[in-house]
Amino acid sequence: MENTAAEHVKCLIIGSGPAGYTAAIYAARANMAPVMYQGLQPGGQLTITNDVENFPGYPDGIMGPEMMEDLKKQAARFGTDIRYGIATAVDFSGHPHRVTIDEKHTLTADAVIIATGASAKWLGLESEARLNGSGVSACAVCDGFFYRGKDVAIVGAGDTAAEEATYLANLCNKVYMLVRKGEMRASKIMQKRVLDNPKIEVLFDSATDEILGEHAVEAVRVKNLLTHETREIPIHGFFVAIGHEPNSGIFREYLHHDEQGYLKTIPGTSKTNVDGVFACGDVQDFVYRQAVTAAGTGCMAALDAERYLAALGVH
Repeated sequence: MENTAAEHVKCLIIGSGPAGYTAAIYAARANMAPVMYQGLQPGGQLTITNDVENFPGYPDGIMGPEMMEDLKKQAARFGTDIRYGIATAVDFSGHPHRVTIDEKHTLTADAVIIATGASAKWLGLESEARLNGSGVSACAVCDGFFYRGKDVAIVGAGDTAAEEATYLANLCNKVYMLVRKGEMRASKIMQKRVLDNPKIEVLFDSATDEILGEHAVEAVRVKNLLTHETREIPIHGFFVAIGHEPNSGIFREYLHHDEQGYLKTIPGTSKTNVDGVFACGDVQDFVYRQAVTAAGTGCMAALDAERYLAALGVH
């Protein structure tokens, strides 16, 4: 049952992570009195990332959860009302916009900033979940640096997997690329780049049977899907590159999105096709997917929302 009287807020931020927290910092400093619902994974994907070494301003690196806690404190310091809760339904058909939290609490908002991110697709192995952050990663650009000169494996067959395998080959001693079928889905040019690289060994018709290691990745057991034979390959890093799922389901009825569900924004802005609704971070970025770019679009969303509210005459 929904509450009959909806709480009204000037600026509602759905989701956290670098995009949501940065949007909150800017919105709060602009006296927009932002209310943030942190979502299913407060802090976003970085809360399952151990070392972050590529975010500017941290010369010695920082733990992902610690960095998100810093951003959260900064947003709270300027007056952001940070709450636990998940947006379960929206109605963007009129103004103000209506958002339901946890299927029971309804809010109306003059401006809505969506920062719900994207979730990496995983293989679903117990060992994969257990060793996540201890050798298992879904981001080669984020974590490849830690495996310089070592042997790694990557799972995937598309352009992203091919691109990440090539990236890893520049750092690592050897890259095993596990492809379930007898061919890759990647574009011809990316396939050629992978197949021509002497440091990448593509194992076709191969599936991950198990990731081995007690406290860190030590090897991967690979199963040949044609012969059903298994072999163990010693590695230090295991990368999953089978895609991401944008957390955009509840918005798709109202907002333009691509075939994968990523929300579309007007180029150079965070504006969606609905006035007063803005999107930032990985829910609308399928190209870069980095903490620093997410933070940048969070800033854009807050500034776009501020200008929207000023034009609306909302103070």
